[in-house]
Amino acid sequence: MQELEKQFHIQCVEGDVCKYVILAGDPGRIPKIAEHFEDAKQVACNREYNIYTGYLDGVKVTAASTGIGGPSTAICVEELHNVGADTFIRTGTCGGINLDVQSGDIVVATGAIRYEHTSMEYAPIEFPAVSDFDIALALREASKELGNTTHMGVVQCKDSFYGQHSPKKSPVSYELLQKWESWKRLGVKASEMESAALFVIASALKCRAGSCFHVIWNQEREAAGLDQKMSEDTSMSVRVAVEAMRKVIAADKR
Repeated sequence: MQELEKQFHIQCVEGDVCKYVILAGDPGRIPKIAEHFEDAKQVACNREYNIYTGYLDGVKVTAASTGIGGPSTAICVEELHNVGADTFIRTGTCGGINLDVQSGDIVVATGAIRYEHTSMEYAPIEFPAVSDFDIALALREASKELGNTTHMGVVQCKDSFYGQHSPKKSPVSYELLQKWESWKRLGVKASEMESAALFVIASALKCRAGSCFHVIWNQEREAAGLDQKMSEDTSMSVRVAVEAMRKVIAADKR
């Protein structure tokens, strides 16, 4: 029997993963996602890519880490797709922008600002980075059923974490600060680093993708002198993603 060729970075072959994948940036978060599966097993761990496969309601599902940012996310999604994945839900963290978005809330992305460069190698800048409509609705429904304060809207994606948090140190501070003011005026919900690439790549590959986020902090609320407490427990955003995937699987069965 011919040995199946492993994908170069994720080190998976056909059969290791399935069509339904929950993505997270942090490799350490993947075992926590897999705790929600039945009979979950680690199928690969290489570089930033930690991958488990198990079952949800009798259907095979995978959890995979992407690392931070668009480039490593692109590699992960492309290679997962090469071995059978076509439905992706990202669960991650974000920083709030809109003043209504508070620490501990859940944000569901309907679209993402392409203030990064990975997506430009898949589509012209005029092409929008949008989530799959049904996945976005499943995420919102799951989040509300779990009792979360839930925000649905556009998020901003960037390549530099410190470009957001220490923009004045940058030689291009004039651009970073000006653009940030635009995101605020446009009512953008939050800032993160992967969804723009994920959504555009999913479009290019004819796949489905959506994202939800746990809000850690909102620097605009801090600047406005509004009360907030830092929240770093991501277990709820994981539950939202898992329950949303259940809904997607059930809808596909119907």
